[in-house]
Amino acid sequence: MTALARHDLPRQALGVLAVLLLWHLAAQAVLGSYMLSGPLAVSAYLADHHALIGRALWVTVQNAGWGFLAGNLAAILLALVVALLPQMRVIVAAIALVVFCLPLVATGPVLRVLYGPGPGPQITLAALSVYYTTFIPLLVGLRAAPASWFDLMRLYGRGAWTTFVQVRLMAALPYLMAGLQIAAPAAFLGAMVGEFTGAERGMGVLSIRAMRALDVDATWAIALVAATVSMLAYGVVGALARRLTHGRPDILLATAPERARGNAMLRGAGLAGVTLLVVLALWWVAMEAFDLSRFFAKRPDDLWRFLVTAPGAEANRAALWAASSQTLVQVVPGYLAGLALGAVLAMVLVLVPWLAGAVLPVAIALRSVPIVTTAPLIVLALGRGSAGTITIVAVMTFFPALVACIQGLRQAPGQALDMMRIYATSPLMRLWHAQIPAMLPAFFAAARLSVPAAVLAVTVAEWLATGRGLGALMAMTASTSNYNMLWAAIVVVAAGSCLGYALVAWLERAVFARVAPEQLRG
Repeated sequence: MTALARHDLPRQALGVLAVLLLWHLAAQAVLGSYMLSGPLAVSAYLADHHALIGRALWVTVQNAGWGFLAGNLAAILLALVVALLPQMRVIVAAIALVVFCLPLVATGPVLRVLYGPGPGPQITLAALSVYYTTFIPLLVGLRAAPASWFDLMRLYGRGAWTTFVQVRLMAALPYLMAGLQIAAPAAFLGAMVGEFTGAERGMGVLSIRAMRALDVDATWAIALVAATVSMLAYGVVGALARRLTHGRPDILLATAPERARGNAMLRGAGLAGVTLLVVLALWWVAMEAFDLSRFFAKRPDDLWRFLVTAPGAEANRAALWAASSQTLVQVVPGYLAGLALGAVLAMVLVLVPWLAGAVLPVAIALRSVPIVTTAPLIVLALGRGSAGTITIVAVMTFFPALVACIQGLRQAPGQALDMMRIYATSPLMRLWHAQIPAMLPAFFAAARLSVPAAVLAVTVAEWLATGRGLGALMAMTASTSNYNMLWAAIVVVAAGSCLGYALVAWLERAVFARVAPEQLRG
């Protein structure tokens, strides 16, 4: 253990004690309201039911672990394909995005029908929860190496493979570890959502039973255990990252990107059209190849009839639009609030580093508590209006932004910071002129991958608590076997997430053209 780590331990312990005290006081303040159980009651529940919790935890940890492994292997393979075959970048990235944007609330019941009994849906949803959160930071890292490094490798006569391994992979390693840290709590959440769809065992099953029985002690005990496991996984990945990544990167000396030829809007529209055709073709081929029943496995032409040509198509479109509007007005402010809070807190921790030991454990715990257990409680505390749902979305968006921004701020060139210190530049000026520009690639990566995460958060809140919006619509149609409406809602959620992602990517490119042109290289 380093001296710095030992120095952080008292502050971390103080932070934990402060959280426990605030938790106890809050529980006493709302005693009897069925909203919050205090640490003493939770400890008593865990002592009385430790065997039950242990068995359920082991099941969920196994599912989350296999999903974490499968999802991150898929992310690494996709990033390598994009890096080695840049002409495939647009199609691969677009298909990966569409798959990630599929709402877990709706895909869970569909996977349960396809897999039947067993851990298949849990593992699949855990993998779907994590692969994109690793793919995006890794893709950023593979393009983050300065142009001067490649010039040096060519000067010494190194081949393309040696350059790829010694330059691109080494530059991508810090970003990969940041993605894996974000993925650790997400895998546990994905496994629990899968258990909500009809599993026989696991922490998700216990959560459903506790919430239906209004057993607040059990609900918070399950949330505490899940948060503890997620924090341990986060800490293990973080320790591994500290061992594998050392020092700061050299100063980035990137050349300006080539100007794109032709009309950018026309090119973007053409790529979107090609991607749409590829996705529709893959959707249709997958359904037909496995000979899935049209009763629950809808094809594109089924949805066309349902929304356009069928006698009740207008009413179907009206119901879908009403639910979509309710979801949109909740997800946008929550998403923006979470991003802003994560970025600002990361900057504060850089300016006042001694706060990190107390703040980071609280932030990790806040994100590690599975939303499927806390969403109903937050809505109960803040009401079924906008405040509760926006808070849930902000919590889901905040943590990836915080982790990514901290990692990005640490990528500020050491030579630039040393030069500023020599000239007695203030910490605030170092932050503004060196660290924030270095943070931008990681921030925008978090902003992009947080779009589907925000949609997941709002649909889960609507599903479990508010009873409005697309989340409630998908839950209701799944329970009534109205698969046409379910698939239509899936398409709307995925398309909306992709559109939000594209808007963030457009803003990112406009900013990078001025401050980080190396990110715009093929």
